[in-house]
Amino acid sequence: MHVTGITTRILAYDLRPAWGEDPPEGIFDTTYRIPLVTLHTDAGIDGHAMQYGGLGEGRAMGHVLHEAYAGDVIGRDPRDIEAIWQHLRRKERHMYNTSDATIGTLDIALWDLRGKALGQPVAALLGLARDRVPCYATARSINPSPEQVYEEAKLRRSEGYRGFKIQFWDGLDRDIPRFRAAREGAGPDFTLMEDAAGGYTYVQAIAAGRELQDLGFTWFEEPIPDRQLDQLRRLADQLDIPILATETLLLHELPEHLRRGAADIVRGDVLIKDGITGLRKACVAAELFGYDLEIHGLGGFLSDIANLHVALSVENCRFVEAHHPIYEQGLIGRPLAIDADGHRVLPDAPGLGVELDWDWIDDHTQEVIRSGETPS
Repeated sequence: MHVTGITTRILAYDLRPAWGEDPPEGIFDTTYRIPLVTLHTDAGIDGHAMQYGGLGEGRAMGHVLHEAYAGDVIGRDPRDIEAIWQHLRRKERHMYNTSDATIGTLDIALWDLRGKALGQPVAALLGLARDRVPCYATARSINPSPEQVYEEAKLRRSEGYRGFKIQFWDGLDRDIPRFRAAREGAGPDFTLMEDAAGGYTYVQAIAAGRELQDLGFTWFEEPIPDRQLDQLRRLADQLDIPILATETLLLHELPEHLRRGAADIVRGDVLIKDGITGLRKACVAAELFGYDLEIHGLGGFLSDIANLHVALSVENCRFVEAHHPIYEQGLIGRPLAIDADGHRVLPDAPGLGVELDWDWIDDHTQEVIRSGETPS
């Protein structure tokens, strides 16, 4: 079996149902453009994956994949995943204008192909550790008042999620009342997390962390930028609340943070950490250093399915992350929905184990990019 061609569909749809009239900072167009990548083979089996497009870069990255990476995959046997992954990693050393997420996309599609060829779900090929994993909901409200935070925390708990994560970095005067509102809405015994997306200074992070630990939050995520290694380590030493970091680090940067104890919990996903292959390696490295690695939700339906397969193959990941359900469109059924106990469950068909909704995909395809031999 060999890869004969690549087709990328640029999917476009309106995110105003998720963002309302006040989109996040840096978003100037509410149309979400995300590339759906398909690897075709001479065995008649296709493998699928998704790139990212959260800040308007999706269409451009689809073209980058074809112009810079197609020749590295077309003609290769997709079952040789490790060899292809190592080749792409060496190439990425010189790809100064791109990130490892393109490698991650291709790697996911290769795993989908391999699973389909062998008749096994990806998680089983990785080595199944469990068949379901707890899921927390990340806040959907944009720039909320404390009253809105209170109501959303109550709602997510009532919906059956195993936790609720807020995302604030607007200054302590605004954020601390919202921290308190989340705890009041969720109740005293419900799992809460705060993600500052690297938006605080060290001094702000100390003050925020003390408030969060008094409120019984489970973790304080990316309080300052991930690459401020020594400052992160100081925070981890000075605060009782666990510090979660490393979401934005490249895979090869992670070991130094593990070795130096720069955080209490580490982070990764199938795009930033070089695909299913890379994220699985990151999980194993974290486990050997004695860390949990919490998997970061990506807001792309195939990427989060791939995240789920990795989470099911390890024990050192407590949760998976759920964003707004608008990001789960494009699949038949609801394979990313939680069960009655607040878990996401194994998609047990071969490969990624899900069925694409081609009617929805066709309706939302804005552009098609092709390389090699592809179906018309």
